[in-house]
This record gives sequence, C-alpha cells and structure tokens, in this order.
Amino acid sequence: MKPEYIGLILLASLLTGIFAGFPIAFTLIILAVVFGYIGFGMGVFDLMVFQTLGLMKEETLAAVPLFIFMGHLLEHAGLMERLFKSFQAIFGGMKGSLYLGVLLTATIFATATGIIGASVTVIGLMAAPLMIKSGYDTKLSAGVITAGGALGILIPPSVMLVVIGPVVGVSVVKLFVAAIMPGLLLSALYCGYALIKCHIWPELGPTLPKEERITSGREIFKELFSGIVPMAFIIFAALGSIIAGLATPTEAAAMAATGALLLTIAYRKLNKEVLKEAAFKTIQTSSMILFLAMASNIFGAVFTRLGTSSMIAKAMLSLPIPPLGMLGLLMLVIFLLGWPLEWPAIVFIFLPIFLPVVQELKLDKVWFSTLVAVNLQTAYLSPPVAMAAYYLKAVAPKWELLDIYKGMAEFMVLQMVGLILVFLFPQIALWLPTLLLK
Repeated sequence: MKPEYIGLILLASLLTGIFAGFPIAFTLIILAVVFGYIGFGMGVFDLMVFQTLGLMKEETLAAVPLFIFMGHLLEHAGLMERLFKSFQAIFGGMKGSLYLGVLLTATIFATATGIIGASVTVIGLMAAPLMIKSGYDTKLSAGVITAGGALGILIPPSVMLVVIGPVVGVSVVKLFVAAIMPGLLLSALYCGYALIKCHIWPELGPTLPKEERITSGREIFKELFSGIVPMAFIIFAALGSIIAGLATPTEAAAMAATGALLLTIAYRKLNKEVLKEAAFKTIQTSSMILFLAMASNIFGAVFTRLGTSSMIAKAMLSLPIPPLGMLGLLMLVIFLLGWPLEWPAIVFIFLPIFLPVVQELKLDKVWFSTLVAVNLQTAYLSPPVAMAAYYLKAVAPKWELLDIYKGMAEFMVLQMVGLILVFLFPQIALWLPTLLLK
C-alpha cells in the first residue's frame, strides 16, 4: 500500500477515536507511532524525539502558562466586579442596561485574560442573579454572558493566538494586533443586537429598579476609576509593551502576570489558597495545551512524512474553485469541526493539514490566522462541547441548559456575521498591523 493511503487510514482512525471519546493526546501519539512504524519503520521513534525537542524549544509557548496564571489571579482580584458595577451605575436607567454592562465588562476584561472559563464564571456569578431579580430574559441573558466571556479567546492577549502563531509560522505580535479590530467588531455586534432587541421588546431587558442604581456622580466616578485604571495597567503591561516593541510576547506575559500578582496583593485578595488554586489551574490548563501540542506535532510529522498532507493539498487545489472559494471551504470545515472539538485539537491537528493549501494560494497568513481565530470562537458556543454553556450552568443553576443553548445560538449567528465581514473586508484584520508594525 502506498504511504499516502496509510496516512488517510491514519486520519480516519484519528477521527474515529476522537468521536468514540478516547483522550485526544494519547490517541494522537499511539496512532502516529503505529502507522508511522507501518509506513517507514523504526525512523518513527527518531522523528518523535526530534519533534518533541523542537517544540519544547519554542520560546513563544512559554507565554501560555504566564497568561493563564494572570487570568486566574485577576479572577480573584475583584476587578471584574468593579467594572460591572460602574457600567451598571452609568447605564442603569437604560433598557437592557445589564446586557450592555456585561458585554462592556467582558470586552475590557478580555484584554487582560486569554481564558474563557474565568470570564464566563465570574460574569455569570455577578450578573445572573441580578438579571433574574430584574426580570431579564433567560435566553438573551445566557447568550450575552457566554458570548461576552468567549471574547477572551480572541481579543489579545489570547492563549489561542499564542498557540496559532508558531503553528502557522506567523509572528504572535502581528496576530495580537490583527485580532484587536475583529474582537471589537464582535463586541459591537453583540451590544447592538442586545440593545435593538430591548428597544423592540422592552420586556426582555427592563430598566433597573431605583434601589439597584447608583445615583451619586462621585460614587459612579469612583467605581469607574477603580475598575478601569488597574485594567489599563494590566493592558499596557500585556499588550502595550508588545505593540510598542518593548517586549516579546513571552516577556510581556511575565510582566502581565507580575502586574496581576501586584494588583491582587494591592486589593488584599491574595492568600495561600488563592495562590495555590491559581497555580494548580495554570498547571492543569497549560499541561493539557502543551501535551496536546507535543502529541499533535508528532502526529503531523508522521502524517507529512507519509506524504498524505501533500496529496490532500494537491487534491484540494485541483478543485475548480477560486482562491476565495477555497478559503471559504476551509472556514466551513473549521466551523463544522468546532461543534465536536475544542480549539486546541483543531489548531494542532487540522491547521497543519490546511496550511499547504493556504501557502499555495498565496493568501495572507495573518488574515487567514485571524479568520481561524474568529471562527474558533464558535467552538465555545456550539453544542455538544460548548464549554461556555457548562461554565454558566454551574454558576446559574436556575437556568435550563436548553435555554442557555438557545441564547448561545443567537450569538453564534452574530459571530458568523463577524466572520463573514472579516472574510469580505480583510483590512478589518490587516489595517492595524499595517499602521502600527511598519
């Protein structure tokens, strides 16, 4: 049998294993070793060693645990609660004020954390009880909280962007800058949608009772100042230093983690338990991502060595489809993969398969990577995985999971609108890198 066909059986076996529920990382390694041995013998073991060492030398990946640690510390620092209270105070007299407060809080907080779980959990704890008390619509409330929390995976500093950069061979700095405008575009779409619905159907988001509002201008300014200024400090440490060329992503991640630690101390929220929990969750998440990266690297090397990547690329390029049509097809495949799989599996396993097609079509890799990042946000809002739904259900047990799913579906449509806009107008992603990174 030709090596290329062995690779096709390898890919089919992987998909079967994933859908059967086997752990993805172990499935990748075992299948790569077995089929690699069948395809080219003992050389598969040398390939494993070289690929693992090569990945572990990738300095950029050191930013992953640092950004995750920063996010978990900020979760405990109480900054999100201060931001939410300040927006609640400012917009309390508007219809749908809590929706707007949640989305603005999530957008700002996304610039200081690249993890989803912390955002959805903290926002859910803050906003869900107040939304229930104020008579807000369950489905729209759930959609706002989950979609707002999912912005953290796109708006830099995003762990996903840190991982995509080395896989695609693009500067993480460029990806960070390119993702800013699409992230803000999605946030604006969410805010506009929620406010328009509340304008048409006021019962979906009534104005807050007077006892829930802050009427003192001094108190509003105090809450806003105490919420935004510390976040601006973190944003500059994490993102400003990268864009200004003062630090690499890894160095900026270290600065941001240190800043988050200092803020947690300043707000007197740091204790042994908080530090222990943040460190444990950081190790847990980082280990999952980096172990999957190592396993996928081995799988990809075997898959490429068998020649199947080239065969698939040639087959796709031979289709009578223009370059933009081919890119649209790739986005559709990634969107469908996001339903059963989480983003690390898609980035590590399937992007290397699609990359030769992108390179052959001479598409801008920064634009392509940004499209992928926007697309992969749907992985958090699409069942059956839809982790954002489970995070929210855990902190808002009164809401039915079906209602949460229905609310998420509305915002997944908005995400697709945002993806189409970035697809049709590449400058949404490319304008800022061109302006700032000459």
